[in-house]
Amino acid sequence: AGWIVPGMLKILLGSFLAVLALGHGIPPEQAGDPTQMYAIAFGYVVPSREGAIALMAVFVVISQLKINVTNAYAGSIAWSNFFSRLTHSHPGRVVWLVFNVAIALLLMELGIDKTIASTLSLYAVVVSSWVGALAADLVINKPLGLSPPGIEFKRAHLYAINPVGTGAMAASILVGCSAYAGLIGHALQPFAPLLALATAFAGAPMIAYATGGRYYLARAPQTDWGGASTITCEVCDHPFETEDMAHCPAYAGPICSLCCSLDARCGDLCKPHGRLDAQAQTALAKILPNRTALWIGAPLGRYLALMTTLCAVIALILGIVHAGAVVENPEHRVALRTALTSVFLILVVILGVVAWLFVLAQESRRVAQGETARQTFLYESEIEAHKATDAKLQEAKEIAEAANLAKSRYVVGISHELRTPLNAVLGYAQLIEGDPEIPASRQNGIRVIRRSAQHLSGLIDGLLDISRMEAGRLQIHRNEIRLADFLDQIVDMISLQAKAAGLDFRFSGPPNLPAVVATDEKRLRQVLLNLLSNAIKFTPSGEVALELSYRNEVAVFTIRDTGLGIPEEDLQRIFEPFERGSMPAARSTPGTGLGLTIANLLAQVMGGEITVASTVGQGTVARVRLMLASVARPTLGQGSPARVPAFVGSRRTIMVVDDDAAHRGLMHEILEPMGLTVLDAADGPACLRLAASRRPDLFLLDIAMPGMNGWHLARVLREAGHTSRIAMMSANVHEISPDRGDDAPHDDIISKPFDLRDLIERISALLGLEKPPLREVPPSVHGPVTAPRRDQVADLLRLGRIGHVRGIEAKLSQMEAQDQPPAAFVAQMRGYVSAYDLRRYMSVLEGLARDE
Repeated sequence: AGWIVPGMLKILLGSFLAVLALGHGIPPEQAGDPTQMYAIAFGYVVPSREGAIALMAVFVVISQLKINVTNAYAGSIAWSNFFSRLTHSHPGRVVWLVFNVAIALLLMELGIDKTIASTLSLYAVVVSSWVGALAADLVINKPLGLSPPGIEFKRAHLYAINPVGTGAMAASILVGCSAYAGLIGHALQPFAPLLALATAFAGAPMIAYATGGRYYLARAPQTDWGGASTITCEVCDHPFETEDMAHCPAYAGPICSLCCSLDARCGDLCKPHGRLDAQAQTALAKILPNRTALWIGAPLGRYLALMTTLCAVIALILGIVHAGAVVENPEHRVALRTALTSVFLILVVILGVVAWLFVLAQESRRVAQGETARQTFLYESEIEAHKATDAKLQEAKEIAEAANLAKSRYVVGISHELRTPLNAVLGYAQLIEGDPEIPASRQNGIRVIRRSAQHLSGLIDGLLDISRMEAGRLQIHRNEIRLADFLDQIVDMISLQAKAAGLDFRFSGPPNLPAVVATDEKRLRQVLLNLLSNAIKFTPSGEVALELSYRNEVAVFTIRDTGLGIPEEDLQRIFEPFERGSMPAARSTPGTGLGLTIANLLAQVMGGEITVASTVGQGTVARVRLMLASVARPTLGQGSPARVPAFVGSRRTIMVVDDDAAHRGLMHEILEPMGLTVLDAADGPACLRLAASRRPDLFLLDIAMPGMNGWHLARVLREAGHTSRIAMMSANVHEISPDRGDDAPHDDIISKPFDLRDLIERISALLGLEKPPLREVPPSVHGPVTAPRRDQVADLLRLGRIGHVRGIEAKLSQMEAQDQPPAAFVAQMRGYVSAYDLRRYMSVLEGLARDE
């Protein structure tokens, strides 16, 4: 209403310019032309006629551009909103702006605007109907409560068709067109727009009252957004004010009105009863039988409805063209009617095909959307099933982890129980092996006992290694090992296995092996024993060989056998866990199928590799390639059997606390010959009582004891003021971190079973004791040393350089079997070799070589 006053002023000013033009002699039919009016008006502004015309041209062009572009943009908004809701696509406002401008140009260039001008009365009927229905809804229905108080524009909340506005507009257009055509009397023909306005104004409240206002809102709008001023759309991720948002069940969140209009997949889940097809089906069901209503709602019914609408639109357009042309050329009325009728029929055929294709496309889209929805439902069901399966798997995983933890605890516990007696076996074996009173014929048996005990200790460590592998805590250590002793130990153990299996075993190595190399002895032994044991296990007859080549500090261990062999297809998976191969003999052979897996894993962790080549029926060749760096200045002593030395200086006291009496007895056997006083206690309280009267220099505490464990006892001793050294001893030492904090009560940790040489060195370091110099091996009592032959000296030198103790012993035995053996020389060399004093052994031989 506010635009009426400025509109009246504009009309008055325009009328003044028209009167001014008439006063200057402009004919009445041209006085309304803007160029004439503004040219005369600008003549009063500038004295030059040319200047006035130029100002007029600029003003008219700017005004027309402003008006036309504004109208075109306003039309583009209407087109954009209409097609967005109809086609669920939004090409953009600029596209519709160009489209409207192009339509305007076509209308002017083709002269259709003059035809439309002749039908403005009919257009006025349509406009009056629309304005009347809209105005009646605003000024009558809302105050009377026949419609909701607010104006809702969001598609998510509206019915596709509201019978109030649509019905009132359709009725008013029918009445107005009837009056325009003179069907209700020629007297009312000029008042057709007014009749249309009145009909719409009266029909809207009547229909709203009859329907009870049910078709304004398809669902109640959401008004509570948690106090937020702006909300982010779930589709476009842009923030909008709450008035522009609606809750979308398809996206399970807020959605803006534009994204709601463009969405084509949701199927109006928020208002299934408010869709056009649902409303049409409901309306038809009220007036037609169900079968007929369903038939009309089928694709054929939609095709007929679309075809009827298109034909009506084309007929209206051609009717307007016919009316305009008849006004211009009344004499061609019949010819124009015939031509336009032919055009209409041709267009009907074309539109029939296009409409059918459109209906088929829509039907295909519906089928595709239905299939997509079905597949989505299946996927969601599968996801839910996977979630349930995952939950069960997680539960099973937790149960398995609990069982695995229980198994690991059991392995740790049983390893402790095995290590405790094994410590006594290994300790006494080392003591007896170093006893010079033991006959030489028994030394080899004692050596086998010691090495077997060490091998059993390694097997126990293997059980713990499996637990560490499962926990991801496998560690590789770099130790110094005497390579010759290590290989002798491997050969001894495998020779016994091969002999028991009825196989021949041979070992060959180069003469230039280093004496000491750096590697993880336990892991290397584990790898070789696994491969050699497998070779013996799968070789029914023949031989197993271990060959060693060493070059540039890289060692290649080759294990050959004449066994069953491995099929080509099994070579790629023999290192997989629990894999036994496809051959029946391999599957029937006892074993867990983890040996090669662990060996391959250990070789890779140590920086090496394992390769296997095999021929079925001929045997297998496995190669282990590893870096074994030689140690130029080894910290290891000579490899002689551990002998208990006697320490010099003041006598020291050691208290051994262990609940195992065998272990306490073993410590007495080891430590007392060293000149040490040994006290023992079976538990923590007994240790505290004894320590209160005696002040030991060193405590050896077992960790696992009933009642007060070793850690608790160590802390109590520290709190009681004991400053003596404390060493913890345990069969579970591998589960204890080697790092010791500043507040730790202990000074060292010694594992069970222990190496006697290592134990002596640890105790010496803890007590600060000094060992006496090594006793010289006495010369032979059989007479002066007689020099052997030159070739014998050379052979003994070569064997000594590679540290081949067994070869030296064999060579000396060979020399004893000669007719005139150098008995004194052989006895002296045997003394050096039995004491593993290879330094003096080599010194004597090198002296003989120089003399020669």
